[in-house]
Amino acid sequence: MASKKTAVELIALQCSECKRRNYTTSKNRRNIQEKLEFKKYCPFDRKHTPHKESKIK
Repeated sequence: MASKKTAVELIALQCSECKRRNYTTSKNRRNIQEKLEFKKYCPFDRKHTPHKESKIK
């Protein structure tokens, strides 16, 4: 049985300073084609930093 490809994709948000993946979320590939970027709290840097979308391994 083949797996079905869905429009919703699980992604990780990676800190731009320490390069650690701190958050996971989902996005709809049909509505949002570009990479997501949010300003989130990084517990390792102890400050708010930009977090960019990366793939979950």
